[in-house]
Amino acid sequence: MNQVGVYGMGVMGRSLAHNIARKGYSVSVYNIEESGVKLFLDSAKEEEKVNGYIDLKEFVLSLSKPKIIFLMVTAGRAVDIVIDGLKEYIDEGDIILDCGNSYYKDTIRRFNELDKMKIHFLGIGVSGGEKGALEGPSIMPSGDKLIYDKYIKDILEKISAKNDRGEPCTTYVGPNGSGHFVKMIHNGIEYGDLQIICEAYDFMRKVGNLSIEEIQKIFVEWNKGILSSYLIEITADILQKKDEKTGKYLIDVILDEAGQKGTGKWTSMEALDIGVAIPTIAESVFARYLSSAKKERVEASKLYKKEIVAQPLEKDWLDNLEKTVYSAKVISYAQGFDLLKKASKEYDWNLNLAEIARIWENGCIIRANFLNDIDNEFKNNAELTNLLVSPYFKERIESFQVPWRKTCALGVLNGVYLPVINASLNYYDGYTSKLLPANLLQAQRDYFGAHGYKRIDDPEENLIHTVWEN
Repeated sequence: MNQVGVYGMGVMGRSLAHNIARKGYSVSVYNIEESGVKLFLDSAKEEEKVNGYIDLKEFVLSLSKPKIIFLMVTAGRAVDIVIDGLKEYIDEGDIILDCGNSYYKDTIRRFNELDKMKIHFLGIGVSGGEKGALEGPSIMPSGDKLIYDKYIKDILEKISAKNDRGEPCTTYVGPNGSGHFVKMIHNGIEYGDLQIICEAYDFMRKVGNLSIEEIQKIFVEWNKGILSSYLIEITADILQKKDEKTGKYLIDVILDEAGQKGTGKWTSMEALDIGVAIPTIAESVFARYLSSAKKERVEASKLYKKEIVAQPLEKDWLDNLEKTVYSAKVISYAQGFDLLKKASKEYDWNLNLAEIARIWENGCIIRANFLNDIDNEFKNNAELTNLLVSPYFKERIESFQVPWRKTCALGVLNGVYLPVINASLNYYDGYTSKLLPANLLQAQRDYFGAHGYKRIDDPEENLIHTVWEN
């Protein structure tokens, strides 16, 4: 009898199954198509204790009690279909772990449905891609804590990435769907982070007139300083890759249309539902949508001649851009953590933001050196309202704001599309403004809709309505 089962032998499923087996666990794997099982078995190391199955009943019966089954299938309806199939063979007390990018409300529904059958269901956020799944991802589990502690904790801590202090990049996140919610926010932050880097690259090409070789070297240098992170690192790798067919840099033969799989959109929708401002993340989703309108953009580019207001580049423009990228990236994380904090209160999850920052320090896609700084800020003040008001980031962002403004101004004057970098600066200016023009907005709403408003000198009083027309 094997200790762990893995259902689904796609790239991620195979990698995670190898990871589990290489940590000393005996593993059964299942895939509908025999080719997936064969790929896994052929790539298994000699010391791995593994068995492959294409018969679901045999797969389930090969597991010891309680049966622990990792689901590595596409999020959505497929998860429900798989669970329905497993119900025929699993018993009370068995454990199903959904390790896909499931929508957290679906996870809550599945948790409640299976709980009635006394089957334990855990939503597991996993980040790190194929390499991370094999060598150690960041893992965000949620569900019944007693079941997690007794049966799942040791497995996840062994297979997860480790930070610079040797700590496993996993922790119990909270009840029901909170693990998938945290993974969703991770991906939302990732959307913003990716777009910021892309805009910096575009700025260097169009404003700085730099070659790919020059830009690649800049990203290498950036990864040695305050911007040190996985995404900066892989960007440097990407920019040195040549296309075998044309001999050009591969980046120059890739179509500029980006897709999105839902988590960035879900993050934006959740922010709208709860009432949290995350313009950096939301704008990064819109940037992908706009990129996908390639034919329309090409036609529009023929209709308009942009009026460029040429400005001489200052000697420190590249240093300014580095500080801009850092500031905008911090804003993306600040918005994500703000949404986590408010969702935790909304859903009574009691999320530990310092621990979430800690488990993102390695293994995941948004891992970056300054996550350790985020971890420290929340450890120092668990009630911190926003990263922008933390002592460490307040000092950094305030000192970088002039370079940030100069970069944004240069982009606008040169007609360069910088939606997320600009949105991040706007968020900073809005969040740090004592007064905003929402007073006029409230007056307008009261004028046409009698919505009412509150007075500055008595903000706790009931709404007041004014008859505006004489």
